[in-house]
Amino acid sequence: QMQLVESGGGLVQPGESLRLSCVASGFPSLDLYAFAWFRQAPGKEREAVSCIRPSDGRTNYAESVKGRFTISRDNAKNTAYLQMHNLKSEDTAVYYCAAVIGDYRTCVERDFAFFGQGTQVTVSS
Repeated sequence: QMQLVESGGGLVQPGESLRLSCVASGFPSLDLYAFAWFRQAPGKEREAVSCIRPSDGRTNYAESVKGRFTISRDNAKNTAYLQMHNLKSEDTAVYYCAAVIGDYRTCVERDFAFFGQGTQVTVSS
């Protein structure tokens, strides 16, 4: 059974940092899978935050997080990460890890097949 489990969310103040982790289990040849992070704020649709390709490590970021967030992966640990710096109140959301085999065409929800249950990130003073 293929499973993604996120962790690392929490309550932080504006300007602080968090690192989210996504542990993948049950995926054959995990190095062939693309990973992504999506988020959903209350009353809003789920949106893409960042994606990383398996073939060349190329990444994509939403404009709102460029320069503040970094996606990475460690295949040896079966884990993807989202390092978030200079967090803002508008980053408050449930963050979901996602995966799909091969390179995605676009960094959007419909291009990803597997999703975790999410981890809550709250940025508030």
